[in-house]
Amino acid sequence: MMEEYRTCTLKNGLRLIHKPTQSAVSYCGFTIDAGTRDEDEAYSGLAHFVEHTIFKGTTHRRASHILNRMEVVGGELNAYTAKEETVVYSVFPAAHLSRAMQLLGDLVADSQFPEKELSKEREVVADEINLYRDTPSELIYDEFESALFEGSSLGRNILGNVESLRSMTSAVARGFLTDYYTPENMVFFFMGATPFAQVKRLAERYLGTLSRPKKELRRTLSPESTRFSRSVNLETHQSHVIIGARGYDLFDKRRRSLLLLNNLLGGPGMNSLLNVSLREKRGYVYTVESSVTSYTDTGLFAIYFGTDHRYTRRCVDLVKRELKRLREKRLSPARLAAAKRQFMGQIEVSTDHSENVALALGKSFLRYGRFDSLAEIASVVERITADDLLEVANDLLAEEHLSMLIYE
Repeated sequence: MMEEYRTCTLKNGLRLIHKPTQSAVSYCGFTIDAGTRDEDEAYSGLAHFVEHTIFKGTTHRRASHILNRMEVVGGELNAYTAKEETVVYSVFPAAHLSRAMQLLGDLVADSQFPEKELSKEREVVADEINLYRDTPSELIYDEFESALFEGSSLGRNILGNVESLRSMTSAVARGFLTDYYTPENMVFFFMGATPFAQVKRLAERYLGTLSRPKKELRRTLSPESTRFSRSVNLETHQSHVIIGARGYDLFDKRRRSLLLLNNLLGGPGMNSLLNVSLREKRGYVYTVESSVTSYTDTGLFAIYFGTDHRYTRRCVDLVKRELKRLREKRLSPARLAAAKRQFMGQIEVSTDHSENVALALGKSFLRYGRFDSLAEIASVVERITADDLLEVANDLLAEEHLSMLIYE
């Protein structure tokens, strides 16, 4: 049985986590503790813009060189931005680890953000913003979160807005990189067959010379939001609805119970309570789902569905009925055992997607300083009781706590 992982910290403060596999494909990259929450208000969308333009040229490489560096050997270079993290990573045949690490180190240390390239990318991001606004099933999530965390940077849209794009110059982008892409503010993750000692040597060579002082994060959270119920007329062909509330942060012990409850209520299984009630029994919706998002100091629980306008109120009533049952009726031992079995089975299946595991490796080490095995997760889930689920349901799912946003 292969060891789960090994870690070390380079002399410059960069943390490294290594998970061995027997695959011919490797994954490595940076998980950076910086995202939308860390932008100045005048530069809304800056973290995402930096993630887009970090590939546009460094001191040593032109954009065309960066674009082809991994692709010519069959690899990929990718990145994404979230509210609290940015991830820059590569997927590649195992023989090309040195190439990948050298390139990633160059991007993080020496990206120059040439104005000519930024001008083109502003148009790309503006198109992305406009496309997003034309997709109500996605836009509604951001609008709901903006209302729920109103007054906080956590409520900002990751993409920003077209107006703020104009203020994002080379100097502004480099300033964000210098402030937050610092060794102590990042984790470098690796998953593949290359031995730990070799990965560490390459990390010291290509990543160990980066030297920037760590900037303290100043993340604030707005006061607990008041319950709201809003309807917006977008003249869409169907209604889009979100019902939800603030949830638990990444470090709250009740989070695992909420994840299990969420999976039972509106997880990916076709047998979820909401899917059976709204789709299978009545045919009111094509999509209904619930989700949990956790941040470092708060969280979000949300239920989404899209339906024909004439069924909107009926669907809202049915959702509230299912939530009421969860608050009032304790799960039987058999039902609880079945819910745990399905939940753990889904987690086990998800580990077959190596890229997701590699990305989770970086985030978990950034936030918790560890990466839990399936056995460790199963042990925590097994200890969840029916009373734990009842407590969470009454804490978060009571009608007086829930807010609602409807696009019609």
